This record gives sequence, structure tokens and C-alpha cells, in this order.
Amino acid sequence: MKNKHVGYTIIGIAAIVIFIIISYDKALVDIVNTSCSHGTACPMNAIIDTQRIISIAIAALLLVGGLAMIFFVKEKEVVKEIVREKVEYKEGKKPKKKEDLKLDKEEERIYDLLVAKENSMYQSDLVKETKLTKVKITRILDKMEAKKIIKRQRRGMTNIVFLD
Repeated sequence: MKNKHVGYTIIGIAAIVIFIIISYDKALVDIVNTSCSHGTACPMNAIIDTQRIISIAIAALLLVGGLAMIFFVKEKEVVKEIVREKVEYKEGKKPKKKEDLKLDKEEERIYDLLVAKENSMYQSDLVKETKLTKVKITRILDKMEAKKIIKRQRRGMTNIVFLD
């Protein structure tokens, strides 16, 4: 949720709290006026004033917090997907040609997917796109990694697969 939305939500909550405070305070004053026979010298009047001050302070804090969220807290960009890293070849190292790799049918399919996706892809996306099982993809990638065709890097609960 964006900080401004959180700020507006907090201000809405503060408005509800202010409404509750006002209605509670009015009801409490009515009760004290009908039940207390000492007038303004009644000790319940002092308690009402203290409660009113505390309630207004809480509502003011909520309002200030909401306004701070709207105007002063900077938005942090939430990265929904890790930016795919492009494989950059070191000087003097040429990319391997597909014809020289001696790939079987499934390895070639994965290789072509990686090339189409700018040389990197999540392993979970490979499973979705090839419609092969996770185990099968893992075994194929193990073979390709042994042949030094790909590299895998751990990212959270999945791997990113790069062409080597």
C-alpha cells in the first residue's frame, strides 16, 4: 500500500475517533450534570477535563501521523520482480554457439527460451513455459550446468538461470 493511502486511512480513522470522542464526551457531560449535585465543584468534572485532554491528544497524534505519511514520508519502490541480470561476456570470451553445444531436444528447448528471454529466466518460469515437472527441469538444468552452458543463482525460493 502506498504511503499516501496509509496516511489517508489514518486520517479517516482519526476522524472516526474524533466523532466517538465528541459523542462520548457529550454523553458523559450529560450524565455528570444530571447525577452530580455539587455543580462545577464536583470531582467528576475534573475527570471529564482530563479525559477530554487525553482524547484530543490521541486524535491529534493520529491526524499528525496521517498528514506526515501523506506529505513527508517518501515512497519506497517495491520491487515486485527481481530485475533480470544480463549476462555480460568478459573481454576475449565469446558466447558459445548453439551448434557447438551438442544439446538434446529438451536442453535445446530450454536454451532457446533463455535466448528469447535475454539470456536469463526464473527456474519456476521455465517450469511454466515448458510444462515439464520441477524435477525434470532440475535434472535438465543440472546436466546443462555440468556442460557449462548455464549458471544458476539462488533468489529467494527459486533460482535465476543464466546462459554461461
